Amino acid sequence: MDAVTYPNEKVIEFINNNMIPVRLPADAKPWSEDFNVNWTPTIITLGADGREHHRTLGFLAPEELIPSLMLGIAKIYFDAGQFEESLKGLAALLVEYPKSDAVPEAIYLQGVNRYKNTHEAGPLKAAYERLLAEHASSEWTKKAYPYRLL
Repeated sequence: MDAVTYPNEKVIEFINNNMIPVRLPADAKPWSEDFNVNWTPTIITLGADGREHHRTLGFLAPEELIPSLMLGIAKIYFDAGQFEESLKGLAALLVEYPKSDAVPEAIYLQGVNRYKNTHEAGPLKAAYERLLAEHASSEWTKKAYPYRLL
């Protein structure tokens, strides 16, 4: 990641504008133990409270790292019950990185956000239908499978 992803201008700009980066060696105790880091690179998105909201393991190219970080930020908002903010972040991810591997999870989380915000089941079913149409073999389509019955 040092040779390709981290020096990328878009990655630098995104991180500088949206995050407080902290880089530690994988064997830096007690943090490696506290956060169960056993391999590098491991990127953990933490909220202001220090809780983990998203994790990636292994190399990601710039065009995959940014949407993964965007997903992590959206999860922070989701976990805080700030569904509108989460939805804004997910919408940006889907528009800016429509071919990213993070898209199926973003679609799933979009449906869950909308459900949590409105308590109407329609968004869950819509998320499943979109996943089935656009990402049929995704694990997120399988996770959304029960929503087809709504």
